Amino acid sequence: MVDNVIRIESGAPSPLDQLTALTAGNMARVNEEITGRMHSPVGLIPQLAGHLISAGGKRLRPMLTLATAELCGYHGDRHIPLAACIEFLHTATLLHDDVVDESALRRGNQTANILWGNKASVLVGDFLFSRAFQIMTADGALDVMRILSDTSAVLAEGEVLQLTTSNDVSTSEDAYLQVVSAKTAALFAAACQLGAIVADRPSADEEALGSFGRNLGIGFQLADDALDYSAKQATLGKAIGDDFREGKITLPVILAYRRSSPEERSFWRRTLETAKSDEADLERAIGLMTKYDALPDTIARAHHYGAMAKDALRLFPPSELREVLTGIVDFSIDRAY
Repeated sequence: MVDNVIRIESGAPSPLDQLTALTAGNMARVNEEITGRMHSPVGLIPQLAGHLISAGGKRLRPMLTLATAELCGYHGDRHIPLAACIEFLHTATLLHDDVVDESALRRGNQTANILWGNKASVLVGDFLFSRAFQIMTADGALDVMRILSDTSAVLAEGEVLQLTTSNDVSTSEDAYLQVVSAKTAALFAAACQLGAIVADRPSADEEALGSFGRNLGIGFQLADDALDYSAKQATLGKAIGDDFREGKITLPVILAYRRSSPEERSFWRRTLETAKSDEADLERAIGLMTKYDALPDTIARAHHYGAMAKDALRLFPPSELREVLTGIVDFSIDRAY
């Protein structure tokens, strides 16, 4: 998630600012939980995990667990460790992703695999997955263990599925959405479903919050993929075109490739299938995306999923929290422009 540099109209706090403020008290407890459970007599574990966890992410996913629990009228404490569990699962996947993608930077900082090596990053990611399972086991509820264990399996499947589409310009939009649904949307959905489960709400509420999280996650990722080719990347401390340099097949690429001429398709194959390109290639790629409206069309699709996310919240009575969660949807998508 981006830093608090984007504001909605009239200088009012952004929905992210509002959600941060509404969950601040419980997030302080979640952060204590995270710090405590990162402890290990093996010093490299908290050092490496702490490098990523403290790197400036907004922790949107655990905030969603806290917010949806409150939306469901929950007043207990179970959502605190479960929100930490969500963050551990997310951080573990980031550690593994950076190794698989051979990434050098995340949030403007060197990645753990660059600083400590691939072996350490993978193993500490495994440690965080294990910590997450300890938390869900301590909670003891079968519904919690079902959702989080299923989500862990889906996250792994999504990573493997992405490998099968990597550098393949013939990847279909449906195949891409399968990857997004598994790698990103599944954890958003689980984070939101937990709010209904701890509050012992009916299955309809759990399904609605799962739909909210899933569609928010897809919209979030679509915006992220468009953002990689947007000038706004520079304001977020990230380089433009990292996905292009790594040969990642994202929706802007799929749309531009599908609409390109035979000569232009040769360009996409040369640069993406070999993952060898220079700045002139990146400039041409962005030019083709502009020519074929690939970026605005990606954002239009993101808003389609965003509309479904917002619609799912209508099951719940109007409230300030529902309004903020609704705002989070558009905020997550519009950050790309």
